[in-house]
Amino acid sequence: MIERKITTTFYIANYDELTVADQVLINKAKEILESAYSSYSGFAVGSSVLLDNGKTIEGSNQENVAYPSGLCAERVALFYASSKYPESMINTIAISASSKSFKIEDYISPCGACRQVMAEYEEKQKSKIRVLLHSPNDKVLISDSVEDLLPFVFRSPFLKRF
Repeated sequence: MIERKITTTFYIANYDELTVADQVLINKAKEILESAYSSYSGFAVGSSVLLDNGKTIEGSNQENVAYPSGLCAERVALFYASSKYPESMINTIAISASSKSFKIEDYISPCGACRQVMAEYEEKQKSKIRVLLHSPNDKVLISDSVEDLLPFVFRSPFLKRF
């Protein structure tokens, strides 16, 4: 048996230490929380994506009584960005959350499905995507790549046939 270790790098910053561009992106993620349809969980998530063309796209989670039919904020924003601006690359994604039933005191990290979708976009565009995870106490976890959040990303060039 051989032991292997995985290391990841991330940064923690206060909101006021961020660049103006990162603050704007986080503010947009917080603002879009208002449009979340989270009637079942009471857990609203907002996401804002900065593209290389300077455009930003926001998305919020959209639940459904048939739970698998809903969609997370990250995928709403990413899919819309890709369909609206298919030639643009994703530079940064910011994520924020709020809850009606409990106090959030830490970073909210994307679910596994969202991490996989984010990783697919990194692979597709052959460029890393910065991730900003905003906590309600205005601390921000910053990752320079989705792969830092998903070290065993599912990739298989054998599946791509077209």
